[in-house]
Amino acid sequence: MILVENMTKRFGKFTAVDDLSFVVNPGQVTGFLGPNGSGKSTTMRCMIGLDSLDSGSTTFNGQRYVDFRRPLHSVGVLLDAGNAHVGRTARNHLRWLAQSNGISKSRVDEVLEIVGLTDVSRRKVGKYSLGMKQRLGLAAVLLGDPRAVILDEPANGLDPEGIRWIREMLKKLASEDRAVLVSSHLLSEISLIADNLIVIGKGRLIDQCSVPDFIGRYAQRWVRIESPQLTEFASILERAGGRTELQTSGAIVHNLDATTIGELAAKNSVVLHQLATETGSLEDAFLELTSSSVEYHGTLGGGK
Repeated sequence: MILVENMTKRFGKFTAVDDLSFVVNPGQVTGFLGPNGSGKSTTMRCMIGLDSLDSGSTTFNGQRYVDFRRPLHSVGVLLDAGNAHVGRTARNHLRWLAQSNGISKSRVDEVLEIVGLTDVSRRKVGKYSLGMKQRLGLAAVLLGDPRAVILDEPANGLDPEGIRWIREMLKKLASEDRAVLVSSHLLSEISLIADNLIVIGKGRLIDQCSVPDFIGRYAQRWVRIESPQLTEFASILERAGGRTELQTSGAIVHNLDATTIGELAAKNSVVLHQLATETGSLEDAFLELTSSSVEYHGTLGGGK
């Protein structure tokens, strides 16, 4: 289990992380979300002691990261895929890490095979693409078979096959009773892999809950209908307090639930070919919740 308690980090007068607390449970993938500038990267750096805290703590199964004699056996971390020395081969980079943590050379070959880099392991890292560097970073994470994993944008630079592979890998790690924390801006991917979410804004916790609960709390709902009497029925729905958006096929109704719409259709002898409640995506819910925490707002300009 990863436990963050009352974490606060300031840079001068600016508070990057503000009394932040959350839990990452084993056996689950937890998505770590927030707008740009929300404090996600600073939080992860503070968790492993790369930035010093003003107050608070982080423990991994009850121990601080700095107290681990061989940290790779307990916590695997990928915050920057470009941190490997460009003049070293991938194999030598991993061997150096393995030696520093008492890990066998055979384990280096195992993780290279897992991440698909065996055939290019003797190539210098400076010749690697961003996607290959991401795979090398994950190999380093896996070296010590850690019980906790922290990843920042692990799918960055990966092609579609690589994104699917990292998705399945994270699910597998969680299924092995590891605590997995993943920060990503790819909300469609987070919706596919995460069991729980931690959402922060301006350094503060906004919510922590399961993905379905998050969508249920913050995403909008509407009802989609189709009918050969659509124009007539739209007027009936408007008089009942609904707001109807006519589309090429059918219509979307706001402010009325499916039960009420069905009863109105029956009462007015309206034939319905479709009556379905729909809910916004994780992206919709995230944008709705964090709109007041976004650092920069753009516009779709087109004028002079």
